[in-house]
Amino acid sequence: MEINGQGRGRGRGQGEAPGGGPGAERADGRTGRRISRRGLLGSAIGVAATAALPSGPAAAATPTGAVTAAASTGRQLTSLWGEFTARPYTHPQIPYVGRAGYRGGAARFPRHPVVADVVRDYGAAPDGSADAAPAINRALRDAGRRGGGTVLLPPGTYRIDDIIRIGDDHVVLRGAGSGRTTLHATRSLTDLIGPYGSRYGGDKSSWSWAGGLIWLCPHARWASLTDAIRSGDWPFEGWTGNRRDDWHTLTPLTGPTARQGDHTITVGNARRFRPGDRALLRLTDDAEHTLLRHMSGDIPGAASYLWSDKTKLTSYVPYEWPCRITAVDTRHHRLTLDRPLPLDARPAWDPQLTSHITPLTGSGVESLTLEMAETPQSPHLLDRGYNGVALQCAWDCWLDDVHVRHVDNGFLLIAAKACTLRRTRVSGRGSHHPYCCREGSHDNLVEDFTIDRRTVPAPPGTQLHGINVEGLSSYNVWSRGRMAMGTFDSHRGLPFANVRTDITVTNDGAHGGDASAGPLYGARFTHWNITVTNHRAGCVKLDGIAPYSATVGISEVTEFGQVDSPDFTGPLHTRTEAYGHPGAVTPRNLYEAQRALRH
Repeated sequence: MEINGQGRGRGRGQGEAPGGGPGAERADGRTGRRISRRGLLGSAIGVAATAALPSGPAAAATPTGAVTAAASTGRQLTSLWGEFTARPYTHPQIPYVGRAGYRGGAARFPRHPVVADVVRDYGAAPDGSADAAPAINRALRDAGRRGGGTVLLPPGTYRIDDIIRIGDDHVVLRGAGSGRTTLHATRSLTDLIGPYGSRYGGDKSSWSWAGGLIWLCPHARWASLTDAIRSGDWPFEGWTGNRRDDWHTLTPLTGPTARQGDHTITVGNARRFRPGDRALLRLTDDAEHTLLRHMSGDIPGAASYLWSDKTKLTSYVPYEWPCRITAVDTRHHRLTLDRPLPLDARPAWDPQLTSHITPLTGSGVESLTLEMAETPQSPHLLDRGYNGVALQCAWDCWLDDVHVRHVDNGFLLIAAKACTLRRTRVSGRGSHHPYCCREGSHDNLVEDFTIDRRTVPAPPGTQLHGINVEGLSSYNVWSRGRMAMGTFDSHRGLPFANVRTDITVTNDGAHGGDASAGPLYGARFTHWNITVTNHRAGCVKLDGIAPYSATVGISEVTEFGQVDSPDFTGPLHTRTEAYGHPGAVTPRNLYEAQRALRH
């Protein structure tokens, strides 16, 4: 149970992080055990080699056999991977993302008991003849009041004239398959809620990057957001309310400076916490912007960079990182976290654990298509909000086998934590953001995803991005993707420590972001095993532009179209390996290889 403005509760964590010191209490009752570097490296070599080979009887049975087999197929075991396994939580170029996604990257989602069938129990019409949104929303809300459960949408086409909302924990909306159950949306978010301007001014529509016609967001947070939008008081969208003031200090961090990669922190008062509690790690920048410089790898060019006029970027600070506590050592006032620290927590940044709004947890959408009434794509930044699925202030939630068509924006992670989007697809007339990840979203996983080629030409004045990350979002992963259009988009806002791996892309999109949002990249971006079908470099080849980044196993590419210059002067300390050889690098999939290290 989360720690929020209403007080602290008890709950169960996953207990997969290393244990605390003497007297440590773990969420799962087991003794904590750190993996030795020798054991980590040994298992990693086997994982790296076997990741490139078929599974089953044909796979090598031992690490040595796997390495031999990998060599015989011409695959390259990269030196970067060997370096990473020796220091996985603190490697300078490659972030540790082995716990990204729902419940630390769980392979299966829970199967909550079925509590309703919207046709049988609530009278929804599966032939599109009447608005089914009221029936679906009643069923979802009733499931929440019961403490959770699965609401079934049998095969058919359901007309929806309103937003489908999931605001209660452990509630799942499940169709019969994305090829059998379709929700046909007739109205946009502008129609349903009203115009949504930008908190940064101008005539932009925030529906160009916010909200969804299926919207997973806790009820209270959704109500406060939409009330503010209707009143024209354009809100912040994250964990601490519309004005970023809905929080209080739980405890400061004390003792020796906690470092990036640490699992254990020392705090002023550990007695108020229990395993399973949730909190925000809050870091506040100083006058010299040393926190933003740290996010950029502490390179000399970050010290000379002009941060003071990047007003959009500085509005994202303080940095807020949601974390779950897995062990409590009350004797030494130490807490163990479920993931390693994303950054140092230096005293100059007033590090503390704080409360946050109550998140949505354990809920999902499965096995359906959300299709809009087909309208022409709007001019850039003027979207009306024919948006697909939004996960906002959602933690440990998921989508599986969900297809969106004819959308302005497809799948939106907005202040989302540890969510998994699996087997998702964007198709139809073309979209602005097929995927976006923003407003401080962390530790999310998008895997087995597809962006189809648009079915009609792009109207003049429109824009295509691709898989977007921005706004201090960190430790997110895009894995096993097929992009027939789009690009690896950053909208500036200093995202850092994100991974794209095992993706084929026709790189024809453009990144966004205005100058006030600051640098395109922070440190530790990694692009690993990327096939670029049209051989365009922009947004994919990171060396020369992203500090302390790694570009491994990408196609040979050249600069054309949108071409960027580095934001920072001086050395960037980037690394490139296996250039021109996508598919030949071992491991093929960086995320999957990192996950295997845990075992």
